[in-house]
Amino acid sequence: MHFHFPFTALEILWTLTFAAQLVLLVVLLGRERLKRYPWFTASIVVLTLRALSARLLFHRVPELTFSAILITLADIGAVIGLLVLVEMARAGFGGVRRRFWIPIAIVSLAIGGVVLGFWGPWPAWKTLNVHSRLGVLLTMQLAAQKGELLLGVLTVELGILVLLFGRRFKAGWRTHTQRIVIGLSTAATARLAFAGALEAIARHAAVKSRQDYDRLLALGDKFTNANNALYLVVLVWWIACLWVDEPGATKPDESLPRLEKKFIEPRRSGSAPVEPSTADGRS
Repeated sequence: MHFHFPFTALEILWTLTFAAQLVLLVVLLGRERLKRYPWFTASIVVLTLRALSARLLFHRVPELTFSAILITLADIGAVIGLLVLVEMARAGFGGVRRRFWIPIAIVSLAIGGVVLGFWGPWPAWKTLNVHSRLGVLLTMQLAAQKGELLLGVLTVELGILVLLFGRRFKAGWRTHTQRIVIGLSTAATARLAFAGALEAIARHAAVKSRQDYDRLLALGDKFTNANNALYLVVLVWWIACLWVDEPGATKPDESLPRLEKKFIEPRRSGSAPVEPSTADGRS
């Protein structure tokens, strides 16, 4: 007797990832991390909305409309992702002088530009016809793909900088900034590694039959599932790390009793409460 499991690995990973994203948003809002990391919270919202849209609108709206929604969300996510990097860099290296961080930023962008130029094909600019709706979507799709690639390279670079120099500034061990950047760089490294491996395999694979093509597609699905599984681990890491306060952080409600004890003496039996003295020494 064979047990039939009605769910695929992709469906299970999607459900767990969507639930983890919702829990992470609850933690960011409930533990008041939104004030410190607004763009990181916005990026999680966009990723959650993108996953939900892909799930609910698939085969329910016209294909062109479906593609336009997902590509638009991908472009928005890439822009917000770059703002997340700026947010994390400012939170982790806020004390760095301008003469130091400007050359570092230029070198990081130069490395990202080199990778962007040589990784993956670029279409001919004459083929990008922005005067038609399909041409606009293709241009937006290209911007989303290249933007995510540049974002991944810059994220890995920021992760290396935080691990090497974070302790000297505001991104030391067990800080929220360091742990968020570790999660971002881990997910970006895995995404780049899987994409590079799949591109190399597809470039050198000899597809001579339908079976070879199906085998290549199955390999791509396995890489996608592995990438999604690792991102799920990163989400759980963020939930656990952001739930716990940073070392040395004081709770806001602990200062009130100390303030009251300092200025208000407890009332003794048979005596009136002592009021705090004024600045000139008179009660």
